[in-house]
This record gives sequence, structure tokens and C-alpha cells, in this order.
Amino acid sequence: MKAYQLKFSQQLPVSLAEAWDFFSSPMNLAKITPPEMAFQVTSDSNDQKKMYPGMIITYKVSPLLGIKLNWMTEITQVKDQEYFIDEQRFGPYQFWHHQHHFRAIDRGVEMNDILTYGLPMGIFGRMANSLFVAAELQQIFEFRKKKVIELFGDYSATET
Repeated sequence: MKAYQLKFSQQLPVSLAEAWDFFSSPMNLAKITPPEMAFQVTSDSNDQKKMYPGMIITYKVSPLLGIKLNWMTEITQVKDQEYFIDEQRFGPYQFWHHQHHFRAIDRGVEMNDILTYGLPMGIFGRMANSLFVAAELQQIFEFRKKKVIELFGDYSATET
């Protein structure tokens, strides 16, 4: 399996606590996912208020051609207001390891994502990554970046 890694960074004009509260709630993920993916958390929402290591989260998602897939991730590590890591337990990827890092900066918070993933089907998976998977993931994170600006404001607009 070939592993791929993507990194994303964004600064927000909010407190570390506010950013953490929003991003560490699995129920907010649908709010920052492109609507055409029909992303839906299927886990019991009563259990989703506070993230913890070992938490299992299930979803339905349509990443390609409107085909609905089941996806399960586990929150493997959490350090309050610093980072959390989710890993796929079953779903469309052969491997999925997503780190979410947060740090307070002047006038806000910086978020950094490190996504490492692999695709099944050997050479066909590598071709799929080159043809559309990597670009689709870039678009998802670009959508998220714009949506987060809508929700929290534009950090660059707060510069003095």
C-alpha cells in the first residue's frame, strides 16, 4: 500500500476553547463538509457531546457518484485543547489517520490537520488517487476552510 499525506493549516479569530469546543464535537463535522457528500453522523448523538479516546463514530457519506457508504472512525488520542486523532476502522480507505492540532496564537487559534491515508486495490488505488481522490480531499478541505471563515470570521481581516 502506498501512503499519501496532506497537510492543511488555518487561523481563526476565536479563542482556543471556542475552536476546540466546535471541532472536537463529531456532530459539527457535517456543518463543514460539502453538502453533495450527504455526510450524516449515524452514531447516537447523546454520546457525542465530549470526545474521548476509544470513542467510535459512525457515518454515512457519499464521496463519489452519490453512492452511500458506511464509515466508522475511532478517536484514538485526545489531549484537551491541543489535538485529537481519528482513525478509520472501516470505510472507503485502506488506511486513514487524521491528526487535528490546535494552538493559541496572537488574536486567535491556529489549526493544523495532518491526514495520512492509503487506498485499496494496489495500482488501481494509486491511479484513483492520481485521477480524483487527492483532488477530492483537497476540495473537501478547501470547502471546510471557507465554511469555517463563514462560521468564525476571517483571521486575516483581524490584523492590525
